[in-house]
Amino acid sequence: MGAGILGLAVARELAARGATVTVLDKEDRVAAHQTGHNSGVVHAGIYYAPGSLKARLCRTGVALLREYCAEHHIPYEEVGKLVIASNGAERAGLRRIAERARENGVPDIAELDALGLREVEPYAVGVGAVHSPHTAIADFPAVARRLAEDVTEQGGSVLLGHPVRALRETARGVEVRAGEGRFVFDRLISCAGLGSDRVAAMAGQAGDVRIIPFRGEYYKLTGGAKDLVRGLVYPVPDPRYPFLGVHLTRRIDGEVLVGPNAVLALAREGYTWRDVSARDLREIMLWPGMRRLAARHWRTGVTEVYGSLVKGAFLKAARRYVPTLTSHDLVRTAGGVRAQAVSRDGGLVDDFVVDVHGRVILVRNAPSPGATSSLAIARHIMSFIHP
Repeated sequence: MGAGILGLAVARELAARGATVTVLDKEDRVAAHQTGHNSGVVHAGIYYAPGSLKARLCRTGVALLREYCAEHHIPYEEVGKLVIASNGAERAGLRRIAERARENGVPDIAELDALGLREVEPYAVGVGAVHSPHTAIADFPAVARRLAEDVTEQGGSVLLGHPVRALRETARGVEVRAGEGRFVFDRLISCAGLGSDRVAAMAGQAGDVRIIPFRGEYYKLTGGAKDLVRGLVYPVPDPRYPFLGVHLTRRIDGEVLVGPNAVLALAREGYTWRDVSARDLREIMLWPGMRRLAARHWRTGVTEVYGSLVKGAFLKAARRYVPTLTSHDLVRTAGGVRAQAVSRDGGLVDDFVVDVHGRVILVRNAPSPGATSSLAIARHIMSFIHP
């Protein structure tokens, strides 16, 4: 269930092992949501807690994705990433990132001073940086489309326009009502992204997490300003949040994005302030974890909303690292929505979470680097089916 990059990667892996696979998705195209609304960064694994699923599957996923893109002539380019400390107070965080990256086996990590970082990014400034030269960019929607072709070429089906309306596990298998059809499967694997908690509830396994949608908004650089950034320029992240903060990202199509922020979306698929769903808002506000999260971090929330409404706030964040940027260099562009799992106590679930309940496997949380890790997550899920 789910025709994003992860669901299709799982389907391909199953089909390659001889299973007859059906992919169900409510949209009329693959990669309609998170896969098709991200910056296209192939993460190297520098941020994630050593030993975590994110750390292990990201490193494995990078290698698998690079090989897959080469095999199918899908654009993939190692442009490198700089994580920059803009002041002395951020040096300690920078050192922790370098240590963590080495623990995770990220190759060729370098710690640079103010002059060294400008050799990598001539227009960037800071007191120091960590350089990950093999961090890459790719065309994730193209990967998803190729995965869908793999599934059908191996005898599977990708059924678009088939929203899942109900499911139940019986002695016969998992009965699913999707679109106008009824199906019976030996197993069901949910890779439903923004709808993953609703699928879990259908399966009678609501659990103690809910998906809260956070919109990431972007500007892009226009004209000659695009030449001010060669690769990826990131801030030292705040360890309290899974969001990385406003950064500058060269895309595979040559555009350079500035963003994202992280504002509460007013709908599961709330890509703009105009996208509002009364049902979704009610579910968000009734979840105790959301109320506890808001009480704990409301000041940050206000700051993010301000950044959403005031272009100057985005510009200020970007100019910490590339000070020659001006307001005229930034043009609003499309954003995305992150499916963030929030626990009942208000905690932001950081690691990948995969649960098995009888014949149903639920991917409850697979945010960034989910796309990078997709082929590795698919293999990980196989361990529950073919241990």
